[in-house]
Amino acid sequence: MNKDRVSGKIDQAKGKVKEKVGTALNDERMANSGVADQVKGAAKEVWGNVKDAARDAARDKEEKHHRESAETRQRIMDKTDEVKDQANRKIDEFKKSA
Repeated sequence: MNKDRVSGKIDQAKGKVKEKVGTALNDERMANSGVADQVKGAAKEVWGNVKDAARDAARDKEEKHHRESAETRQRIMDKTDEVKDQANRKIDEFKKSA
């Protein structure tokens, strides 16, 4: 959770209180201001969600890249070992036939 999400939730809570007090006091201006604060808070929260999702996607992409790189390195090493073993077998066969 980031500061935009927290700030958005706080703005929404303050807005609800302001709306309820304005309604109770029959103060439309305060009630409307409370609703506006709730909208502002909801927008902040959504923006925070977008930022978190982007950060998570970037982290997931980086982890995938590292995993794929490690797998590629392992395949290269496996193939290198295979070729080395084949070459050594051929060398041994040559020594035995000589």
